[in-house]
Amino acid sequence: MNSLISKVRLVAGAAVSAALVVSAPLTVAAPAAAQSSGDLAQAVSALRGISTLRANFVQTDRNGKRLGGVLTLKRPGKIRFQYEKGVPILVVSDGSALTFVDYSVRQVQRWPIRNSPLGALLDPNRDVMKYGKLVPVGNPNVVGIEVRDKSHPEYGVITMMFVRKASAPAGLELSSWASLDSQNNRTVINLSGHQYGAAVPDNTFRYNDPRGAARR
Repeated sequence: MNSLISKVRLVAGAAVSAALVVSAPLTVAAPAAAQSSGDLAQAVSALRGISTLRANFVQTDRNGKRLGGVLTLKRPGKIRFQYEKGVPILVVSDGSALTFVDYSVRQVQRWPIRNSPLGALLDPNRDVMKYGKLVPVGNPNVVGIEVRDKSHPEYGVITMMFVRKASAPAGLELSSWASLDSQNNRTVINLSGHQYGAAVPDNTFRYNDPRGAARR
């Protein structure tokens, strides 16, 4: 179990950073030649069209280690990664702060979103510092977007994949994303069982503080 927890600690931050990028508007850069600017605009519309989303996820690290769970997203900026039973880790954002909770060691880490590189994406009133561009994928039914902050390469790169699906927002469904950090740690998140638009109460994005404080 200790090795499993170590794996989760390593990749959970990258996974949630990717999710937060997904939950926010993108500023788009020039499209790749293999795809059209219409595809890029459609993908951005698909992201903006998600009010709430629940989906199963499978997280895979660069060594092939896999963990599953349920992702809950509520725009703007609210995310919950509920890992499978037996994994004492929770990653959650309430829209103002990103929180990593490790119940095995009673540790809580919080990062203020609006004062972080993620803030520009989560707050539409701020200048967007991230850029998205199309990446060639070789499949007409798949649209790929790469997102990075060019002024801060240490933040890594996130590549999102959408499949064409008529019932999804704007006709595209986010099927997976891959995040690569500055240490070349690669994490892939695959989604399935998408449910859009369901009512999600804000207390979904609270957590039980293992340090003995009241529920946050």
